[in-house]
Amino acid sequence: MSAKLDDDTGTSQTVRVQLKLRELIVGGELKAGSRIAELTLVDLLGASRTPIRMALVRLQEEGLLEALPNGGFAVKDFSEADIHDAIEVRGTLEGLAARLAAERGVTSVLLAEARDCIARIDELLAQPELSEDSFNGYVEQNGRFHDLLSEMAGSDLVARQLERAKTLPFASPNGFVLARSTGPDARDTLVVAQAQHRAVLDAIVQREGARAESLMREHARIAHQNLREALQSHQSLQRLPGASLIRRRATR
Repeated sequence: MSAKLDDDTGTSQTVRVQLKLRELIVGGELKAGSRIAELTLVDLLGASRTPIRMALVRLQEEGLLEALPNGGFAVKDFSEADIHDAIEVRGTLEGLAARLAAERGVTSVLLAEARDCIARIDELLAQPELSEDSFNGYVEQNGRFHDLLSEMAGSDLVARQLERAKTLPFASPNGFVLARSTGPDARDTLVVAQAQHRAVLDAIVQREGARAESLMREHARIAHQNLREALQSHQSLQRLPGASLIRRRATR
């Protein structure tokens, strides 16, 4: 399959190159440690060197690439400790977003959207076992809930930092959800996460900032549990986006 980018006048070439490169890295086509040459990408993606160079810098800022001493970039790998820290950063920022939402108040429109999101997840989890379709639906609505939380904070600064924190595949709200989809207790984990969604939203509505922050930080700990279990299961790890970037070593 060709990796060349289709023309799209509505999207800048730099952004399209960035998205495609991220896809190649997370999908494992560009391996951890491999050097990325601009000229190779010109042929691979059918783009000029300027947007490619800019896209590489942006992916370095995201943390997926690292600059080499003699120039150029290489695909970065991640230790288990790195992933743990990335999840902690995301949980801390989401806790802040929840507290700000509670303290500042949320519009009725956003609250209605969040309640709709929770209702849709309830419907998906109503069955005793999850189908592939219902699981995919959960992933979609879970991502939507976390996006709404960011919006409810009412802070462009917090939203930008949260978006950056979620760019690493394993730090996103759905990163390790995907890895746990085949386990016998997959639904049970999602039920617990859903209860936390509901509790966080209730704390925001009740204007209980400290409680909302604490609940959201606790919610991120599910990802830590999923990380530990995914690393113990080859089958689960294969379902994790970016699994090829994980470097197994003792936690520092």
